[in-house]
Amino acid sequence: MTRSSTSRSLLDRRSLLVGGMAAAGAALAGCHAKSAGPLRVAVTGKGDSDIELLFKHAGITPSSPLAFTRFQSGALVVEAMNSGSLDLGGMSEIPPVFAAASAVHSFSQVAIYHGDVNNQVVLVPKDSAAQSLADLKGKKVGYVRATTTQYYLIQMLKSVGLTWADIEPVALTVSDGAEAFGRGSLDAWAIYGFPIQRAVATQGARVLKTALGFLSGNYILSAAKEALADPARAEQIGRHLNDLQKAFAWARANDAQWSEIVAKDIGVPVAYVRDQFARRSASFEIRPVTPEAIASQQSVADVFAAAKLIPRAVDVKPLWDSRYTDLIAKGA
Repeated sequence: MTRSSTSRSLLDRRSLLVGGMAAAGAALAGCHAKSAGPLRVAVTGKGDSDIELLFKHAGITPSSPLAFTRFQSGALVVEAMNSGSLDLGGMSEIPPVFAAASAVHSFSQVAIYHGDVNNQVVLVPKDSAAQSLADLKGKKVGYVRATTTQYYLIQMLKSVGLTWADIEPVALTVSDGAEAFGRGSLDAWAIYGFPIQRAVATQGARVLKTALGFLSGNYILSAAKEALADPARAEQIGRHLNDLQKAFAWARANDAQWSEIVAKDIGVPVAYVRDQFARRSASFEIRPVTPEAIASQQSVADVFAAAKLIPRAVDVKPLWDSRYTDLIAKGA
């Protein structure tokens, strides 16, 4: 082999090596870019539960890019996580119980956002003769399956000596429930959030009973297991929890301004939202995973198992992941 051919061979091998390293680097960069992409976050409902609205008006610049998707209930958030289309979402204690009783639950519960339970109620039409929970016997009552409404309705009935079999329960989505209640097809409606103020303001609906004393006030932030397994994505979730702490602190400090924003968002006079805020059992705040929170959800699971509304009894403890406890305790 000549000297020139030897040089060409070395150059060719060096080019291959450099090219291979560049390709590997590009592949690694591609993986990093995927991990550092927008955090896919659920927004459930409108009004004071709308974190996208809250971030905007609280002036919170997210620590990580966010891609929001809207859902009507926590049960749909769980479905999205199980399908791999969502990284983080809020829900009540109930949807994870139904998921744990099934074959699929691709998420872990990483934090609590504790809040109001007086904004979860049983509504009756303005001309209803019902004055107490006992008056629901034999009545057609709407609710949202696998949510707080199903749980507190069971517990409310139990408190007056009634069972699920003593009413005509009608499982409806939030929007279908609003339509049915509005046209008079329901005798009562167990519902949460902004539809309450809207029904009271526009239809003269009346609150028969709030969920105070029937719910813990614990709402759960769940993260997809796949997201938690990715260090970059898991870090994004931690930063988002801190952002939520800042946002909820702003809402607590700017109650009057926030009530005006919420009223405009859901399309009701601000007086109705201010009244709801004045009656809150608690304002939203982020809390870490605690033994008490786990025990609270376990008691919920036991109620559904006893009522035979889930296929088997479940242990909720494996659903929880306490990795963000110290971060939450430090605050934003």
